[in-house]
Amino acid sequence: MDNQGSKKTCCEAVRDFFTSAKFLIYMGHALSTWGDRMWSFAVAVFLVELYGNSLLLTAVYGLVVAGSVLLLGAIIGDWVDRNPRLKVAQTSLIVQNSCVILCGVLLMVVFQFKEQLAALYNGWILTTCYIMVITIANIANLASTAMSITIQRDWVVVVAGQDSSKLADMNATVRIIDQLTNILAPMLVGQVMSFGSHFIGCGFISGWNLVSMCVEYALLWKVYQKTPALATKAGQKDPNQQQEMKDLSPVREIENGQSPEESSQPLMIDSAAVKNESPKKRGCCYQVTEPLRTLKAGWVAYYNQNIFFAGMSLAFLYMTVLGFDCITTGYAYTQGLNGSILSLLMGASAISGICGTVAFTWIRKKCGLIRTGFISGVAQLSCLTLCVVSVFAPGSPFDLSVSPFEDLYTHLVGETVLPEAEHALAGIVTGANATTTAASITTAAQEMPPLQSYLSVSLLFAGVIAARMGLWSFDLTVTQLIQENVIESERGIINGVQNSMNYLLDLLHFIMVILAPNPEAFGLLVIISVCFVAMGHMMYFRFAFKSLGSRLFLCCSPEQKVENVDSPSSLPAIV
Repeated sequence: MDNQGSKKTCCEAVRDFFTSAKFLIYMGHALSTWGDRMWSFAVAVFLVELYGNSLLLTAVYGLVVAGSVLLLGAIIGDWVDRNPRLKVAQTSLIVQNSCVILCGVLLMVVFQFKEQLAALYNGWILTTCYIMVITIANIANLASTAMSITIQRDWVVVVAGQDSSKLADMNATVRIIDQLTNILAPMLVGQVMSFGSHFIGCGFISGWNLVSMCVEYALLWKVYQKTPALATKAGQKDPNQQQEMKDLSPVREIENGQSPEESSQPLMIDSAAVKNESPKKRGCCYQVTEPLRTLKAGWVAYYNQNIFFAGMSLAFLYMTVLGFDCITTGYAYTQGLNGSILSLLMGASAISGICGTVAFTWIRKKCGLIRTGFISGVAQLSCLTLCVVSVFAPGSPFDLSVSPFEDLYTHLVGETVLPEAEHALAGIVTGANATTTAASITTAAQEMPPLQSYLSVSLLFAGVIAARMGLWSFDLTVTQLIQENVIESERGIINGVQNSMNYLLDLLHFIMVILAPNPEAFGLLVIISVCFVAMGHMMYFRFAFKSLGSRLFLCCSPEQKVENVDSPSSLPAIV
């Protein structure tokens, strides 16, 4: 009887896990990221193919996407804060997938009737189709950003409850899903396009997103039903209470001695209060400039956060060429590495990243969350010293006598641009689309003389792969710090600004490569990248030392939640 009872208990535990809100979130996130990775990989390939193997459309698309998130990140986060959780998630899901489906259908039409469209109105119909594709794809990316903020930065926190260990485990699992889908999803859609065609690839992605949207919608509804806390959101009250809040000014709330949680209301409540106090400001100009005030308020709120330096430290890690994006891949081609070796290195990088997420949960339990970030930063910087050594190792093309701006000047005066510069420009699109211009880089590599030594490039990739463990552990640390220390009513807008900061530094690193695209200057880019990573970790050290003091170096000492004592509410009223 005992054996049967234990067996039944085990079966019930397995059943409860597979029907739990936590597992349902994992399933929904896996479907969502799988579709995102397929689309982000394929859209760059489609745009290159449509424009005659030119990188113009991919570069324009990348600039539009990065610029949109940079400018609208805070506004998207504010929209997430102001609306009910289920409405935000469902709206983002439907808009994102509908845009991808529409974009796929439009691309199928263009691929099928490209010659006929090009003959109409001197090609303006085809140009309009290109503009529509980029615009709709950009809307899909903005909806994906909103979806990422609401699920990964808000829903996960609510489902985990007050359990910090459970939150860390969920964050690590979500990151492992990201790592796996980042490799497997492009492989799948790449095989579909290889054995079929681009037309079939568009249809496959559109069909996948249609089915995925329906399944994800059902999963979101199940999670919402199983987690009653998702129905309540800080700062959202019934209409009567909300009307009372509109009649009160923020100054009066502070004078009445309210707590920070009570005085920190959503952005639109403060805006409504100001509108009631100043009826003259309710004109058309005031409404038009409201997004600008929201944007300003979001950045000011981000600056006033107690975890400001931790967030900035994460953003600085995006200013680097030391990752498995198209920049490093293009450089590897010029150094004689073929696609087979690069695929193995990418697999090793993914394994290293997964090990970093597993190590994060273990170190956090032993040393605490803040110390985990410090340890991860030291580990990442230590591994990146191999990359600095590779600049001066045998086989390195590093040569300061060659002007890093020579290729840019050559391009501007009208001569043929080098393939590396084109590849760097294509990198603005996404960090995983090296295959879009792999042929041009391979041609350049074949024209180069045989290398005397592979020691330099071996040290470079050894450092990059080893540093992934510290990188992903540090990323998870900062993510959880933001989740735990930003109040619920500001969670969306702060994460929106964080996304904008990440995109800003990412854009700067691509601009840096465009200015110095030749392989001889890559060593200089490596040194600059390590300097930015070091500055980022110095910012985190300042945050950690301010939070823990000398206890930062004592792993057995308990940590306390960071307190924000600078102001009763980090989110200012819109004036």
